[in-house]
Amino acid sequence: MMEHLIYIYDGSFEGLLTAIYEAYYRREQPDSIVSGQALQKDLFSREVIIKTDPEKADKVYHSIRQKISQSALRHVYYVYLSGMEQSGTYIYKYLRLGWKIGKDIDRYLSLDEVLQVHNISRKVGNEKHRMLGLVRFRCLQGNIYYASIEPDYNIVGLIAPHFAKRLSDQKWVIHDLKRNLAAMYNTKEWIIAELDANIRVAFEKEERDFQQLWKQYFQSIAIKDRINPHLQKSNMPMKYWKHLIEKW
Repeated sequence: MMEHLIYIYDGSFEGLLTAIYEAYYRREQPDSIVSGQALQKDLFSREVIIKTDPEKADKVYHSIRQKISQSALRHVYYVYLSGMEQSGTYIYKYLRLGWKIGKDIDRYLSLDEVLQVHNISRKVGNEKHRMLGLVRFRCLQGNIYYASIEPDYNIVGLIAPHFAKRLSDQKWVIHDLKRNLAAMYNTKEWIIAELDANIRVAFEKEERDFQQLWKQYFQSIAIKDRINPHLQKSNMPMKYWKHLIEKW
């Protein structure tokens, strides 16, 4: 039985790009590129631990943008953010083809390597756009606005720039409870940091009153004869409802 070559990286985007760099530098073609957390032991596999190197990652990053396209770079990053077990493998195969074909790679949707990446990228992009309309901020003590979310994909960094522009004069936190991550904005810049999902937050009394008014408003404007639960669930899936003030 043939040996299965697995590259293992640390789960970071730089780590993934470093693994792709090493595959070319070592003239190897790994069967899988996975993060340490996603690794499934196999008796017939040879595992190679890849140490993250920002310089090597940077070379791959610029090579994707210059030799393939900016669009390809976006697809690669979105697939990485999907968090799928084999996302690193899908990206590697897509890029290997991309460096052969060049900027026209995304036209080759008949090829599995391209179609697979496009399908995953589209799902991540769709959730990003949907979430822009589903984030609900509440005012914490200290006049900091807080919103909790639990998206399927790791999109908190994708939606942060939108709110940095929209709420540029407010301090806010968008907290991804599923991943213990948060985008934090101080009226000048935003960062991504770890934040425990179990952290206790204290809300202003006025904010609790406002939440009740918002619920009443939402109910009062609804025209009963035109309520369409199926359409509502399609546009606003139930999995997001627990973080919507008007649904409490």
